[in-house]
Amino acid sequence: MEITKPSPQTPVIQGPLAGLKVLELGQLIAGPFAAKTLADFGADIIKIESPGAGDPLRQWRLLKDGTSVWWQVQSRNKRSVALDLKNPQAQAIVRQLASDADVLIENFRPGAMEGWGLGPDELLKLNPRLIMLRISGYGQTGPYRDKPGFGVVAEAMSGLRHLTAEPGRVPVRVGVSIGDTLAALHGVIGILLALHERQRSGQGQVIDVALYEAVFNCMESLLPEYSAFGAVRGPAGSALPGIAPSNAYRCKGAGASATGAGTPRPRPAAAEGSESGEAGSVGAYVLIAGNGDSIFKRLMATIGRPEMGTDPALADNAGRVAQVDKIDEAIGQWAAQHTVDEALAALDQASVPAGRIYTIADIAADPHYRARGMLDEVRMDDGSVLAVPGIVPKLSRTPGGHRRNAPQIGQDTDAVLLQMGLSPEQIKTLKDQGIVAGGMK
Repeated sequence: MEITKPSPQTPVIQGPLAGLKVLELGQLIAGPFAAKTLADFGADIIKIESPGAGDPLRQWRLLKDGTSVWWQVQSRNKRSVALDLKNPQAQAIVRQLASDADVLIENFRPGAMEGWGLGPDELLKLNPRLIMLRISGYGQTGPYRDKPGFGVVAEAMSGLRHLTAEPGRVPVRVGVSIGDTLAALHGVIGILLALHERQRSGQGQVIDVALYEAVFNCMESLLPEYSAFGAVRGPAGSALPGIAPSNAYRCKGAGASATGAGTPRPRPAAAEGSESGEAGSVGAYVLIAGNGDSIFKRLMATIGRPEMGTDPALADNAGRVAQVDKIDEAIGQWAAQHTVDEALAALDQASVPAGRIYTIADIAADPHYRARGMLDEVRMDDGSVLAVPGIVPKLSRTPGGHRRNAPQIGQDTDAVLLQMGLSPEQIKTLKDQGIVAGGMK
């Protein structure tokens, strides 16, 4: 049954984090993504931005009316207060906000917060219940702590970049800021753990998340394989090393023949569409994961090679890995005779896990994405409608939701400062001095 999607700006139920007060001092991706995740589920996020330009993410990638459409996802459900953190009076405002907050999130270089008098020693003294998430490239300790660290560097240091390539070709980056996002999600896990522990102890604590460690935590068997066997896993293109068969196979209509039956080289990125709005195409590939023993038998029967499915030498994963080239060649020959749609229809009929490679145009048209509420729509301040990703994860009783659009720079400065007890005259003086910005004129 298709789920009825709410119309833009439909009020949502209070989330499970309603009442949680969060102060966000980060910018760009990692810190703000962690805060966005909390905001989606009801936390009250006060985002501190610098007067003038604000968070640099406002100007990243494609802009609509001068502001990144990415901003509408990253900062939804947040309030914005514009403060010059280099000014002692602005620092005093942050200290006052932190004294009443449950969580503070920052992703500056280690030492920056201490330099502003906003380090954990100061803030936890003011508010012993405060939970402070600190995300940085290399962590708050260690010989690399003072080095600048971005997600792409962390991805390389963690071992991920080494694996994302075809053998003998230059390693490539994952197409999104995966290092920042993984660090943010680890930070959210840390916050929820600390909140649970605080119920028992009544005490806050500091959560130290390093970008490279968050990625390294997802590197599966890389280290134990090296420790036990001295094995250094290398890049394997579209294959999944040590698990067979699992690969991308070129189908009919893909153009030039593959350089390998199971590991075709992808077309250049320029052939995959552009950012001017062209949908593009990833090419006629089908991803097939036939690595379960019974699945492998069904796969071989589907491609007309039942004798391989019943071959005792290929009955388990170890045997299939030993002959993976032979298996990939057989599957590749079958795939080359069928279009992607034909191949997927046959594989679905046989209950073999398989899929096509989606572009964002494919995602936007996909009925499953829509039925699951992952193609949400929000009404912008100018009345236009913007499609944005839905909320993850999905809670049955207290789901997350979109409560307000991403704020303008300092949109909530006056409201927050008035709530703190400052008078309109005091706020005007702070604005005149350039210490705060935004809010009412």
